[in-house]
Order: sequence, then structure tokens, then C-alpha cells
Amino acid sequence: MLTAFGSFLLLLLRTLIRPERLSVLWHRTLKEAVLIGVNSVFIEGIVSSFIGAVTCVQIAYNLTNPILPKSIIGFMVREMTILELAPTITSIVLAGKVGSSIAGTLGTMRITEQIDALDVMGINSASYLVLPRIVAALFMFPLLVMLAMFLSLLGGYMAGTFTGALTGADYVEGLRLDFIPYNIAFALIKAVVFAFLVSGIAAFQGYTTRGGALEVGAASTAAVTYSIIAILLADFALAGLLL
Repeated sequence: MLTAFGSFLLLLLRTLIRPERLSVLWHRTLKEAVLIGVNSVFIEGIVSSFIGAVTCVQIAYNLTNPILPKSIIGFMVREMTILELAPTITSIVLAGKVGSSIAGTLGTMRITEQIDALDVMGINSASYLVLPRIVAALFMFPLLVMLAMFLSLLGGYMAGTFTGALTGADYVEGLRLDFIPYNIAFALIKAVVFAFLVSGIAAFQGYTTRGGALEVGAASTAAVTYSIIAILLADFALAGLLL
């Protein structure tokens, strides 16, 4: 484990030593941003909308105390969405989609000697292949998390009103109740940390792949597994440090 962590740090260091031209990195980052962010909007939209809807319905089902106002449902959906569901579930979904893609792509390039060819031509392969993916993830994950927040709250609104659990006015009143702006900042900080973990771990697993097609599949699986574990550990650590 210590050897792998040291190799991971050395790979990150290589991405910063003798980097490629800024114009090259810019175009590479934009391309990766489309693959990481734009191509993930649909799945994130579906997951976030239904998570918000299910959360609202389940809270309404368990809220049997007649003394409590119905607006508390919107309040609980908001708090659960912003603090935990949007940043964490979004990142876990992206770990499965984006992480496996990054590891599989770089692993295939490694076993087909494309990375070796870049090194022979004098190109810093770590800077050219790994750095744009990490930067693109750092930029796109917070945007996807903000989209997930909106769609989750919208899904809760639609589920609550369509099922008759509460009125739209009660739901909106709950969303506005005792709102703390810092929670948004906390969620975005989590998104940035999770983005670095997912992209960095996946890139490391793919970049250091050795062997053949079976090893590429194993690297993709390991990237998803380690990314999810890292997300959960970081989630607990950030909650303890920042809340």
C-alpha cells in the first residue's frame, strides 16, 4: 500500500514537471471536460431526480406527527440533498462511469505502447494524458453537483405535489427555512476533493497497467473500487473537519 501511494505521488509530480504547452493542455482539458461532464449529464439527471423524489416520498411517509408542519419535508429534503446526497452520490456515480473510462483508456494506451511512444518522442506523457483529466474533473464535478442539487430538489417538489404529500407552497417554504449558505460551499468543497480522488486514482490505475486485456479490466475495476472507498473516507473526514 505504501509503495502504491508513493508511486501515485510520483505520478502527480510528473504531471507538473516539464508540462506541455498551455495551448495543448487547454485543448486537451476541454476535450476531457466534454467526456467527463457533458456526457454524464443524462445519467446524473436521472439519478438525482429520482433520489430527490424518493427522499421526499419516504420522509412524507415517516412524518406521522400531526404537530409538525408539512414544510419540514422540504427542509429535510434540502438538507439531505445539499449536505450528502448530491455531492456524494454524484461522485460515486461518476466514479463508476468516468473512473472506469479513464482507467480503461489509459490502460489500453499503456499495453499497446502508445504511452511509451509519447515518451520516446520527448512528450511528457503524464502531463499530456493525466493532467488534463484531473483538471477537467476538478472543473466539471462541482458543476454536476450543482445540477444534481437542483434536479434533486425539483424531483422532490414534483413527487410531493403529485402524490399529494404536501402542497408546492409548503415544499418551497421548507426549502427556505433556516437556510445556511455555507452548506453550499461545503458541498462544492466535497465535490472538488472527490473529483481529485476519482480522476487521480483512475488515472494512476490505468497509467501503471502492465500486461494485457485482462489487466486493463482489472485496472478499471480497481479504479472504481478504490475511488468509492476514497470518497467515503474523505466524506467522513471532511464532515468532521468542516462541519
